[in-house]
Amino acid sequence: MNFELAFVLLFSIATAVAIAARYFKFPYTVALVVAGLVLGSVRAFEPPHLTKELLFAIILPGLLFEAAFHVEFRKFWKNKLAIHSLAIPGVAAAVGLTALILTPVVEGLHFVSGFGFIHALVFAAVIVSTDPIAVVGLFKALGAPKRLAILVEGESLLNDGTAVVLFTLIVAAATGGTFTVGGAVLEFVKVAGMGMLIGGAVGFAVSQVIQRVDDAMVEITLTVIAAYGSFVVAEHFHYSGVIATVVAGMLCGNWAAHQGMSPTTRVAVASFWEYLAFALNSVVFLLIGLEVQLGSLLASWKPILAAYGAVMVGRALVVYGVSGLLRFTSERMPWSWTAVLTWSGLRGAISMVLILGLPADFPHRELLVNMTFGVVVLAIIFQGLTMAPLLRRLGITGLKDVYQEQYELARGRLGAAHAALASLEGMRRTREIPADVLEQLERDYQQKVAAAEQELSALKQQSMRFHEEEHQEAVRRVLIVEKESLLKAYQKGAIGKEAYEHLIADLDERIAQADAAESHVPPVAGASVPGAVGT
Repeated sequence: MNFELAFVLLFSIATAVAIAARYFKFPYTVALVVAGLVLGSVRAFEPPHLTKELLFAIILPGLLFEAAFHVEFRKFWKNKLAIHSLAIPGVAAAVGLTALILTPVVEGLHFVSGFGFIHALVFAAVIVSTDPIAVVGLFKALGAPKRLAILVEGESLLNDGTAVVLFTLIVAAATGGTFTVGGAVLEFVKVAGMGMLIGGAVGFAVSQVIQRVDDAMVEITLTVIAAYGSFVVAEHFHYSGVIATVVAGMLCGNWAAHQGMSPTTRVAVASFWEYLAFALNSVVFLLIGLEVQLGSLLASWKPILAAYGAVMVGRALVVYGVSGLLRFTSERMPWSWTAVLTWSGLRGAISMVLILGLPADFPHRELLVNMTFGVVVLAIIFQGLTMAPLLRRLGITGLKDVYQEQYELARGRLGAAHAALASLEGMRRTREIPADVLEQLERDYQQKVAAAEQELSALKQQSMRFHEEEHQEAVRRVLIVEKESLLKAYQKGAIGKEAYEHLIADLDERIAQADAAESHVPPVAGASVPGAVGT
């Protein structure tokens, strides 16, 4: 079967699966993997193989850029300590712990002879990176806290780069290269740091061009260049393409989109990347299922279960350890969130591609491939299907009352109507549109504003929670304005350093308390970590 026909079939199957998953309220990514397993077992057709070239050239840059483009940098930065702890030292610790747990189990149960710590390290480096796609959508659907979704998505954006670098270093050591902790740390800093610089340079350049043009098609094309160009340039010089694409995506999504794109263009760009992410996810999860050989996996079920157990224990130790350390900062999180972060660590295509990239003569390659494929499939199906019940069991979802959806719709309509009125006012000032046309439109939108405000007022009488949410949001915005004003006053010399530091410390504590109230997390007394408050 030729390549073009295979991709038409893949998209046709993905569409059918999407329709069925929506109808039966079944997790879409899980459904795709199951469909791939079924089709692969009956040899329905010969699909394109999930190779490193396919993943790195087409799939991964698009998925990473889309996720980074929609991450709000302010919220990401306010959780930077938690995200970076999980994604960099946390990944390294998970690799070591998983290998330490797995090695004696494989040796003790005599799955294979000669399986040493270095082989377990290779497997651990492959499997530690997480893929949140299957759970972030579920978080939104079930109304999980936004900060929890930011933690899951932010960690996954960075830990792919960490895992790829560690995998490269460990495989080099396993095949006869020299390996020292100091050398590995320096190499990681160089690879990740240069990837960050390249991504920043490409993202900055593209953002500058976007600010100077006003053409939706051109600006969409520029974001595609940022996504794939940053990845290709970084990989060409043997730096982290993953980190480069993430940085470029966050620059384009948080700077270029708001400073250089018109509202119409932003909608067009968001729609384009939303579709592209859907298409790429559909292909990659379907290919995961098609790539797996069920017979081979079933024959290796014992080492797969042992590997899955080691991965989950290693993940739990790292997540609970990081969460425990964060208790002393303003980025602390409830223990129930820690359980969700542990269980939401699903694995994806990058693990399968990395393990397939091992040399053909690498010791125990077949066992490592089976263990990786088995853990990926188990994680996607088992954890993917049990995530919703876990969230409900822990009380993380279901906190919205029956009026929540109506409230969100009314607030959305009110915000949109106010934005339209502001745009009409701008047209009035520039005299782009005749005044009589504007007057009619303004009356229409004023009626929409009045209707939305009346609906919100009625809803607030039904539940005081909405009033409290709006109050917390207003308090937080005012505090941020106060902080910005103090910074400007200090920079101009209107207040001295001692007064500035005293006032800023007080404001940081009040912001931390406001954020804690918003997240329903009790604040830590005296917490005043600048710029490190949770949302």
